[in-house]
Amino acid sequence: MTFLVAVIVVFILSSCANFNDTQFANLLGTEKNLIHVAYDIAEDLEKQAYPPLIPRHPQQPILTTTFVDNNNLNQTSRFSRIMQEHLTSRLVQLGYTVREIKLRNELDVEPYGGEKILSRNLNDIQNKQNAQAVSVGTYSVSDTAIYISARMIDPANANIISSVDYKLIMDKNIMGMFGIRPRDQEGIIPIEEPRQSFITRLLY
Repeated sequence: MTFLVAVIVVFILSSCANFNDTQFANLLGTEKNLIHVAYDIAEDLEKQAYPPLIPRHPQQPILTTTFVDNNNLNQTSRFSRIMQEHLTSRLVQLGYTVREIKLRNELDVEPYGGEKILSRNLNDIQNKQNAQAVSVGTYSVSDTAIYISARMIDPANANIISSVDYKLIMDKNIMGMFGIRPRDQEGIIPIEEPRQSFITRLLY
């Protein structure tokens, strides 16, 4: 009996994500780990790249860019910036040289404010970038899901060398990044702090 219970618990825990976007989401759903999503994107882009990407090549770095709204390519979000940062981390972990394009030309030191060298101001950013590939991505948001398309592009000729697509069911954490309030049968309800699933609270 103990073994059977253990098997059932393991099955439920491994299937928690499948309850998202269902009537059991609040009870058995699980929060999506965006770090893992970004890592999967980086790994899939690398595996599918043709011609293959060249690791450990300081003179041929990869550039990563912020994911943008597919309906407005000038629009980004907290979600898209998080995806870029963790995708960059995974490429570095896989052994690729990744150029930090947000690097200022000089260190900015502010009294009582610390030392800063990263910037999103175009006038501060180094303007000459040589790269073997550039990662780009778009997202589209629906009522309950977000659709992601990520690509590696050869900047020399604009050829797409790898492309992957994903669908994520939005949990409360992702909705909060887009300022979306979840709905119930009675209408709009306030966004609550992300919380653990019932099974996680029960076991841990």
